[in-house]
Amino acid sequence: MNAPTSPPASSSGTSEAGTIGTTFIDGIARLTLNNPRRKNAINLDMAAAVVEFCDRVTDDLSIGAVIVDAAGPYFCSGADTRDLAASSADPASPEAVRRTSAVYGSFVRVGELPVPTVSVVVGGAVGAGLNLALATDMLITTPESLLESGFLARRIHPGGGHLALLGRKVGWSTTIAMATCGASMTGSEAVERGLAHAAVAAEEIASYAEQLVAPAAEDPELTRRILRSARLELGPPAVSLPSALEIERGVQMWSMSRKGKQAWSSRGPQRS
Repeated sequence: MNAPTSPPASSSGTSEAGTIGTTFIDGIARLTLNNPRRKNAINLDMAAAVVEFCDRVTDDLSIGAVIVDAAGPYFCSGADTRDLAASSADPASPEAVRRTSAVYGSFVRVGELPVPTVSVVVGGAVGAGLNLALATDMLITTPESLLESGFLARRIHPGGGHLALLGRKVGWSTTIAMATCGASMTGSEAVERGLAHAAVAAEEIASYAEQLVAPAAEDPELTRRILRSARLELGPPAVSLPSALEIERGVQMWSMSRKGKQAWSSRGPQRS
């Protein structure tokens, strides 16, 4: 794999307040939040660009993995407070609903991508920024990064499925501690509690993310089928073991047929 550690971002969003960078190299699609002056707060143009990126990943069968990262020293501070302020003037108005739905809907699209996704959280993630990270299949961070719910500090109710995203990772007690009491956790604590996949030094985290998804990117067709089976089996809701067996049976037979008899040696399976 020849994907660079810090690829040049090709702009997909065009707002003066921030952009989205995208690259597609060696089966890995990368989405980079590029609004460092506002700690990569996500505005409406950026949210629309995220959806465009997800459309391309979904349709391009040569893509086997996605990395979500950010420019600058902080992953994401949440939704742009200027949009939140505008929505607060009349929260029930169609325009306010459109604003919040656009931002939160982009996270749903990331969570529905047909390939494994990994978020690279450096510095920290709060509120909707944490939602984006939790929408990915794997969150990797640095030991000292700070992960916070953040909604309580702004005296607003969580949004974007925040409680569900947290609860699926860390359970009831920690979710309530973060959402109603303002508790936070470092990257190291996030790994211990199951919120993050790994905590890696900042200077190594980019290459770690690339190495993590490289095998998935080598065989996008198989990767997409494995991920689909995992979602069917694990849910929510999860299925029974007999049901899981049947979900896997046909797809495993397809993969064995594709591999072919000659690809197996007397010493066991070898890479084809």
